[in-house]
Amino acid sequence: MAQHELKITPKFFEAQKNGKKKWELRKNDRGFKVGDTLILKEYRTGNEPYYTGRVLSRTVTYILPEHEGLANDYVIIGTEKL
Repeated sequence: MAQHELKITPKFFEAQKNGKKKWELRKNDRGFKVGDTLILKEYRTGNEPYYTGRVLSRTVTYILPEHEGLANDYVIIGTEKL
């Protein structure tokens, strides 16, 4: 299984951390598959963007591709704590 390092903004990082958000909406430019690991790295944007150093690991449990309303090449990824 593959491991994918992804940026995530603080608002969505906290929602994943607290278990309120169990999915990611992402462009499928990496060929995500069930069983892959997402390494979510908190990233602050603004005048001087930077990584905060906080990291979460999640397992991909589901992939929803080509659904009405999703832009081409985007998927909804179901996630679960490791």
